[in-house]
Amino acid sequence: MSDKELLNEVVARAEQWLEGNYDAETKAEVKALLEAEDKAPLIDAFYRDLEFGTGGLRGIMGAGTNRMNIYTVGAATQGLSNYLLKSFPDKEQISVCIGYDCRNNSEKFSKISADIFSANGIKVYLFESLRPTPEMSFAIRELGCQSGIILTASHNPKEYNGYKAYWEDGAQVLMPHDKNIIAEVEAIASIDDIKFQGNNDLIEILGEEMDKTYIDRVAGLSLSPEAVVNNKDLKIVYTPIHGTGVKLVPMALKAFGFENVIHVEEQDVVSGNFPTVVSPNPEEPAALELAIAKAKETDADIVMATDPDSDRIGVAMKDDKGEWILVNGNQTALLLTYYMITKWKENGLITGNEFFVKTIVSTELLKEVAEANGVESHDCYTGFKWIASVIKGFEGKKKYICGGEESFGFLCQDFVRDKDAVSACAMFAEMTAWAKDKGFSLYELLQNIYLEYGYSKEKMIYIVRKGKEGADEIRQMMVDMRNEAPKTLAGSKVTLIKDYLALTTKNTETGDVEKLDFPATSDVLQFFTEDGSKVSVRPSGTEPKIKFYMEVKGELASNEAYRDAEAKADAKVEAIAKDLKLV
Repeated sequence: MSDKELLNEVVARAEQWLEGNYDAETKAEVKALLEAEDKAPLIDAFYRDLEFGTGGLRGIMGAGTNRMNIYTVGAATQGLSNYLLKSFPDKEQISVCIGYDCRNNSEKFSKISADIFSANGIKVYLFESLRPTPEMSFAIRELGCQSGIILTASHNPKEYNGYKAYWEDGAQVLMPHDKNIIAEVEAIASIDDIKFQGNNDLIEILGEEMDKTYIDRVAGLSLSPEAVVNNKDLKIVYTPIHGTGVKLVPMALKAFGFENVIHVEEQDVVSGNFPTVVSPNPEEPAALELAIAKAKETDADIVMATDPDSDRIGVAMKDDKGEWILVNGNQTALLLTYYMITKWKENGLITGNEFFVKTIVSTELLKEVAEANGVESHDCYTGFKWIASVIKGFEGKKKYICGGEESFGFLCQDFVRDKDAVSACAMFAEMTAWAKDKGFSLYELLQNIYLEYGYSKEKMIYIVRKGKEGADEIRQMMVDMRNEAPKTLAGSKVTLIKDYLALTTKNTETGDVEKLDFPATSDVLQFFTEDGSKVSVRPSGTEPKIKFYMEVKGELASNEAYRDAEAKADAKVEAIAKDLKLV
């Protein structure tokens, strides 16, 4: 399609919004886009419909088919309603659960969604105020709902919002449900097909009773209650970064037995504008600056943060010189996995029928820890819906211990089917107390794991390309890499290439190609080198980015050699980044 054809199509779509039964504010915004000299914002707002990706609907708020607004949310909810009615024709009363976070318009979108579901004869359990994503996932299962949604854009910047759809198992929708829901949305001819007039008799408000039920289940996860008793005054600095963790994370820590949670008052303020940070992302060092300042002021033992919907955990700890350093997502998962499997083993809970799950882009050390302790390790695609799918596949057959991913997501149990920073914070605090009981810090615990299982260093670099042109450029980058894969990385020969779009594994030395056993295709490439390095490349499903995940192996002979091992690994990561022309 030529640029002129694209613009004509976009203008036609926008003009339909001027003629349709849209509200005056929306029409004024569309009119301004049409009249503006720069047509790029108009094109970006209308060149496509928002689609379900790895995190459901997610986009910038505003008018347009490619924007988050009451009409795109309304169409998604009507489509989901239609699909639920078709999927459960014999169900006397279909029910859904709705949650929302602190973002601008999240409450508004949630109430509009509640009206639409109820207008379609579907019972709605709507949280009275903002709640963590994992609690909504828990409530679906607890209440026996057939579906659920949460209005959140997770850790994205403030101009974004999102809409995650869940199925009756409490997990985000997978195929065929995601594609079928989209088909139902696309079948809606106009906004007049959306039933906006709600039925209050079918809307029930959820409050503190569900909070208590959820927290009681989280408290039951404790593996070292004696360590908590011994360290109940552990100084824990916690920040919700203006989001939903503000209430439930301190509740969970208290339920475990911790009595000294130190708040970052400025970030306890619930706000979709995230006034103290550029981005409410616990991956970003800047998001934890205030918490680390509070930790220095109070001589704290640990710093923990959660993103706006409290499904991702960020952690900072002291190094051997007493300086505060950030723990990356792989290290967070590694520490928690090591701790939980170690304690399960100590507590006599390992029987040979347990399993652990990680994503393909996460560190391979997780697999080493699990399998060395008699626990099966399973790989899946990026996104916790895939971890939930593995859990569901083994339900009633094997026992899930935990699962994690490099992007700061972890799940300590299976009564939630999405990443859960509420339980992860409680478990991380308990692990800190357990390590302290044994006479070592978290920093030393991490070194001990490396000494036992081998050292690795991970880094993720991403390239941002916004709008339609950016999306086209990212697609071309993946095509180019498939057509001309790197032969060496940091001087080491690439010996294996995995292409999850073709579902093939190619041995570059023999030319042999084998099929990958995965439930669906995904636009991911992986390169494995002779010296044990791994590079994964994938476009983000929720952001205008292409991501490069690098993991290199190193040697660590002693705790004293840790910094030297880090420096050598950093140099290798830098060399790989140069080979890929990322720096």
